[in-house]
Amino acid sequence: MDRTRPFVRRRLLAVCTATALALPGLAALAPAARAADVDLARNGGFESGLDGWSCTAGTTVGSPVHSGTSALQATPAGSDNAQCSQTVTVQPNAQYTLGGQVRGSYVYLGASGTGTTDVSTWTQSATDWQQLTTAFRTGPSTTKVTIYTHGWYGTGAYYADDISLVGPGAVAGQPPAAPSGLRTGAVTSSSVALSWSAVTGAASYAVYRDGARVQTVAGTSATVTGLAPATAYGFQVAAVNDAGESAKSATVTATTAAGSGGSVGLPSHALVGYLHASFANGSGYTRLADVPDSWDVIDLAFGEPTSVTSGDIRFTRCPVTECSGVESDADFKAAVKAKQAAGKKVLISIGGQNGQVQLTTTAARDAFVSSVSKIIDTYGLDGLDIDFEGHSLSLNANDTDFRNPTTPVIVNLISALKTLKARYGSGFVLTMAPETFFVQMGYQYYGTGKWGGQDPRCGAYLPVIHALRDDLTLLHVQDYNSGPIMGLDNQYHSMGGADFHIAMTDMLLTGFPVAGDANNVFPPLRPDQVAIGMPASTNAGNGYVAPSEVTKTLDCLTRKANCGSYTTHGTWPGLRGLMTWSINWDRFGSWEFQRTFDGYFG
Repeated sequence: MDRTRPFVRRRLLAVCTATALALPGLAALAPAARAADVDLARNGGFESGLDGWSCTAGTTVGSPVHSGTSALQATPAGSDNAQCSQTVTVQPNAQYTLGGQVRGSYVYLGASGTGTTDVSTWTQSATDWQQLTTAFRTGPSTTKVTIYTHGWYGTGAYYADDISLVGPGAVAGQPPAAPSGLRTGAVTSSSVALSWSAVTGAASYAVYRDGARVQTVAGTSATVTGLAPATAYGFQVAAVNDAGESAKSATVTATTAAGSGGSVGLPSHALVGYLHASFANGSGYTRLADVPDSWDVIDLAFGEPTSVTSGDIRFTRCPVTECSGVESDADFKAAVKAKQAAGKKVLISIGGQNGQVQLTTTAARDAFVSSVSKIIDTYGLDGLDIDFEGHSLSLNANDTDFRNPTTPVIVNLISALKTLKARYGSGFVLTMAPETFFVQMGYQYYGTGKWGGQDPRCGAYLPVIHALRDDLTLLHVQDYNSGPIMGLDNQYHSMGGADFHIAMTDMLLTGFPVAGDANNVFPPLRPDQVAIGMPASTNAGNGYVAPSEVTKTLDCLTRKANCGSYTTHGTWPGLRGLMTWSINWDRFGSWEFQRTFDGYFG
């Protein structure tokens, strides 16, 4: 299928429809509004940003606009038609007219879930504002429809304004009664299962933790995740329908179990860095013994596979012919012990830019466990950092639920890491350093998507992080070498300032619906599990920010002060700290990153 333009058959049908409506005497096919009719579209003029709308790639602009001061601008990509939609409450067996002003090429306006025949209309090319109008009748049991506008794959930005859905308003009702029978089920170090009795007339249920709404579910059970170990929480639930929310239920309390991941001896705020141990570049070689005491976690870069799918990981220290001043194996091992005696953690980092690892088989999984264990035992290391990049992780086309992955490379990696954790016990340090494409991009896209065509790597780290959240010591996403990423404000954020780091970290600490699905939410991580990944200097990677921007980031996230345009969903004084690529590049840059960390946290 050629995704650069619509099917010709669809275009001809639209042309025929437009021609028929233009004939005299046929204009009455679109019913006139009646006195009782109202406009049911919320924020159809986009004067309140994207409030009420769910968009895959949209923003609001001040020009061009059809009326008011704002309009929608959305830009389709090769695998995304940049749809914006909202669900509207309607009456059964009722007539509705959908209209809107659009500009651009191949712009669509339509409604789905009508209960009869779903409708859409479109324009091939509108260089100025053009009115689109269509009508439909709801089915005998239809109470909600979804209205939408979108462009076409790869055809450039389109604009929409003054979208309306005119017809009978929904019949006002009463909120349901408060739920009863709330009780706890399974309790882990980071989650509590809840269940309650069904309420007549409830369409969904809102779950509250210590007075804050944390979930909305359709059924009568939920599992609240992202909790701290050995901590008491109070839970309530309320029933919800179109008329509103009920009173909250009685409170039940639960105390989480002690965690097995935890801080494993880390300070409350930690500085993490990668040490070039197996290669040389322009930053120069740094001996492990010469790493300053400020660095709390030292990731040895890198262990790499003998082949992409072997699972057999080897760690070869940089040879003296390449790295002038490299220490002997005996001195290197002695330095590991000295760092550990000083309370530091030394890990082997697997992967990196050139170390593609795909555990496609159980044999590769077992080889991974065996070979990584050998490295850890040989050098007496504290644990493992997973820095899988490139094409190491991707999702099969039918793998759509991050909570229950089926793709072999994902399932086998999870199994391997759980085996290593069980082998070394509660003191084992497990960290991950994914790129934003594999984590925060999952807010918009997950795998190939419902309709196919998306990059299968989108959000591919999410099932790994989720499965191991009770064992995970630190997640430090690489907030560098990244394209623009949509934040929870539904705006795109780009590297180069505090705003990007604030938005990306807020997503990890707040949680987010995967691929925009409110019923499929990736739960937040604990603040002590999160560090922010930044390049140490302009030489280290794209996305470097000055020390003042690092300070702004930390101020906003830990104190809700000095924030910019992005509004966070909380304040996290327990944020673990910072990670950088790399210790070597920071030494090359006169230890600027280290000094910024020390100056902030003391």
